[in-house]
Amino acid sequence: MKRRTFRPESLWRWLRRRVTGDVRLRRALIWMRARPLALFHGRLAGRLMERREIGDMGELIAARWLLAHDRKVLYRNYRGVNRGEVDIVARHRDVLTFVEVKSRTSTAFGRPADAVGPDKQRLIQRGAMDWLRLLGNPRIKFRFDIAEVVLIEGELPHVNVIENAFQMPDSSMAGR
Repeated sequence: MKRRTFRPESLWRWLRRRVTGDVRLRRALIWMRARPLALFHGRLAGRLMERREIGDMGELIAARWLLAHDRKVLYRNYRGVNRGEVDIVARHRDVLTFVEVKSRTSTAFGRPADAVGPDKQRLIQRGAMDWLRLLGNPRIKFRFDIAEVVLIEGELPHVNVIENAFQMPDSSMAGR
């Protein structure tokens, strides 16, 4: 079977003929990543954004905020082997931070950080322990932060990072 090679302009023509709504949304998200921080409009590709897309946008905005404030983002959306998860793993000077991002389009029902209850904290802690296990359990300082991202229609996104929002239980540190 002969392989077909595409010139860039013919590739775009070919894609345009076969594009689905989902691909357009992905392209719109890529475009939004490339542009600078702007006013929030709850629409993406002409339709209202879904909760997942608002969450993805919040994580992207939080990662940009962390980069702009002397933190190096090491990994995003880490899923551990023991069902743990961490939204952003970052380094802040000599401290490893595990950041949970909570995005909201309104503060009518409380702060976004209020949604990080004990069950969610355990999930993040499991993910952090898996990350540290991958590093060979080094003796380094680490903490858990919560990044609140409030996206209100027609306003700039507001980011608030709560450093050391919760602690690792002492019993889980046995053997370290």
